Amino acid sequence: MEPKFNWNRLESLSALEMYSIIQAREAVFVVEQTCAYQEADGADIQSWHLCVLLDGELAAYARVVDPGVKYSEPSIGRVMTVAKYRKLQLGRALVAEAIAFAEGQFPGAGIRIGAQAHLRKFYGSLGFQPVGAVYDEDGIPHIEMLRPSVATAHS
Repeated sequence: MEPKFNWNRLESLSALEMYSIIQAREAVFVVEQTCAYQEADGADIQSWHLCVLLDGELAAYARVVDPGVKYSEPSIGRVMTVAKYRKLQLGRALVAEAIAFAEGQFPGAGIRIGAQAHLRKFYGSLGFQPVGAVYDEDGIPHIEMLRPSVATAHS
């Protein structure tokens, strides 16, 4: 049961694939986190979608939003694992794959995220640094974090 990482633009996803993505995101971000917000936020159209499949089923997901949509840098967001797969601890591999992809697609740009504040240490372990103070987004504390570009980090 080896995870399979699939990258697609919205227009390359089938209606059923996009439905499963939205269903999973709503289950995690709206229902589990009891957070009423506009989940389909318009950024999906200008994003790369990473689906982690196990035995053909969506197990985890993240998206890389193009630069200039949310931030001047590319952004990783909607990072989630479907409840029944959480024991497999896919999160680190999911985010590492998203970082590698974003750096490959947008070299030298860095990556900016709006992370849930309780995940600051997790994202910090992956090279993200807090930028600014904790802020409220839809009733959940968040913090903006930046992962400097590989070129910037080594100069």
